[in-house]
Amino acid sequence: MDRNRVPVLVGVGQVTEKEADLDRVSSPLDLMEQATWRAVADAGIARERLADVDVLTVVRSFKESTRNSPAGLARRVGATTARQWLTPNGGNMPQYLVNRYSEAIARGEMRFALLSGSEAIDNFRRLSKAGRTPDWQEPAEADAEYLFPEKQMWNEVEQAHGLMIPAHAYPLYENALRGHYGETIEAHQRAMGELFARFTDVAAEHPHAWYPIRRTAEDIATATPDNRFVGWPYTKYMNAMNQINQGATLLLTSVGYARELGIDESKWVYLHGCAEANELWHLTDRENYYGSPAIRTMGERAFAMAGRGIDEMDFIDLYSCFPSAVQIARDELGIARSDSRPLTITGGLPFHGGAGNNYVMNSIASMVDTLRAHPGRFGLVTANGGYLTKHAAGIYSTEPSPLPKRGEAPWMREDPALYQQHIDAIDHPRLEAAPDGRAGIETYTVLFGREGEPEAGIVIGRLQDGARFCAHVPRDRELLLAMTREDFLGRSGQVTTGDPVNVFAPDL
Repeated sequence: MDRNRVPVLVGVGQVTEKEADLDRVSSPLDLMEQATWRAVADAGIARERLADVDVLTVVRSFKESTRNSPAGLARRVGATTARQWLTPNGGNMPQYLVNRYSEAIARGEMRFALLSGSEAIDNFRRLSKAGRTPDWQEPAEADAEYLFPEKQMWNEVEQAHGLMIPAHAYPLYENALRGHYGETIEAHQRAMGELFARFTDVAAEHPHAWYPIRRTAEDIATATPDNRFVGWPYTKYMNAMNQINQGATLLLTSVGYARELGIDESKWVYLHGCAEANELWHLTDRENYYGSPAIRTMGERAFAMAGRGIDEMDFIDLYSCFPSAVQIARDELGIARSDSRPLTITGGLPFHGGAGNNYVMNSIASMVDTLRAHPGRFGLVTANGGYLTKHAAGIYSTEPSPLPKRGEAPWMREDPALYQQHIDAIDHPRLEAAPDGRAGIETYTVLFGREGEPEAGIVIGRLQDGARFCAHVPRDRELLLAMTREDFLGRSGQVTTGDPVNVFAPDL
C-alpha cells in the first residue's frame, strides 16, 4: 500500500534568549529565523531546500512587531514562493496546525510545511526600560493574511466584569474544582503547590526553560512579597510566564517527500492520533467550571484514531497556563491524581515559559526530541486557547502509523465538525445580564494588586431560577480577605443590577 502521503515531522528547532546585550537583542522575527535554521539542521537538509516549502505559517505573537511576519520570515529563510499565513490568537494553534496540515498532506493538498512562532516580550521590556524604543518593523508589500478570521472569545457581560483577562478567569475554574473535589482551602492550596512543584523538577532539567529552578510545593503555594496572589487562589508562580524570549519551528512533510529530501528515518516522528474541539464559546455559557466536555471528547477521538489509551502514553505534556487547566485536562483524559507520570516534558508555561500563543510549538518540538531518544514510545500533547475554550491534541511516536485497511487512505481522521455539534448542543444555564434578587455563588475569585492587597472580588452566581450572572462584590478589604479564608462557594446573598457592573453582597 502507498504510504508516501503519511504525514511526518522531520525537523524541530527551539531557541531561548536570556539577558542578551541590548545592542544585539533579538526581535520575534530573529528568534523565528534562528529556530528555523535549527530545524533545518535538525532535519539534516540543505538550507536551500526551504525554497520548496509550499505553506509557511506563523503563530501570531502577543506583540506583533512587524506588519507581515510570515512574509518577513519567508524572505529571511528563502521560502518566498510558499503560501504564507498568520494564525489568529490561541494557545491551541500550534497543535491545530499540525493536525490540519497533516490532513492536507495526507490528501495530497500540501507537501512541505514550515510552522513557526515566537515572543520577544522580555527583550521589548528591557529595551523600553532602558529608554529605547524597539524598531522591529520590516518592509512588507501587504498586511499578513490570516489563516481564518479572529473570533472574539468574550461577551459584553464578561468584558464589563473583567473576565476577558485569563488571570481573572482561570481562578474561577480553580475554586469550582476545589468545591468539586470537596477539599478545604488549605488542602487545595497544598495540592496546587505539589502539582506545580513537579513541573519545576522538569523545568530544572530542560535546556530551554526560562526558569530552570526547582521549587517546593510550599514555595509555590505560599503568598510572599515575591510570590503574591494575583487572582486568588493563584500565586504568581502559578501563572503562565509570557515575558520571555523564545521561538520554535517545526518542519512537517510526507513520508514520500522526506525520502526525496534524504532525511534519515531516525528523525521521523508520526502523528498517530489527533483531534480538536471547542467548548461552548463564552465562559458564562459553560456547563460548569470543573469539567470540559470538549477536552473529554477530543481525547476520546484522538485515542480512538491512534488505537491507544491514556495508560499507553509514556510522555505527556498537558497545557499548563494555570493549575486548573492541568487538573481539568488530567481528569477528563482519565489520568488518576495518583499517577506518577510527569504531566509535562518542558516544565510548563509558568516555568519553561510560554511564548504567547506559541508555547505548544516548543512542547511539540520537545516531544519530538524526547521520542527520538526513546524510539517506539508514545507521547501526548494537548493545547488550549482562550479560557479553556479551544482545544487540540496530538499523539506522537517514532513508530510508523499502522498500515491502512484495504480501501482506506494511508492516513485519515474523523472530521471534528461531526463531534463538535454534540458539544455545541450541551444544555447550559441562561446568562442574565441584569440580575436582581436573591442568589448564590457558583464560583469566585479575589484579585490582588502588586502590593499584595486585595482589590476586587468577582463572582459567577446563580439566581433562584437557575439563571447565571456575573458580579463584583463590594470593595471592602475585610470582605475580600474573608473570601480567601472562608469557603464562599454556595454562599447566599443579594445581587443588584449595575451599569455595567453588577454587585453581589454576600450574607455575612
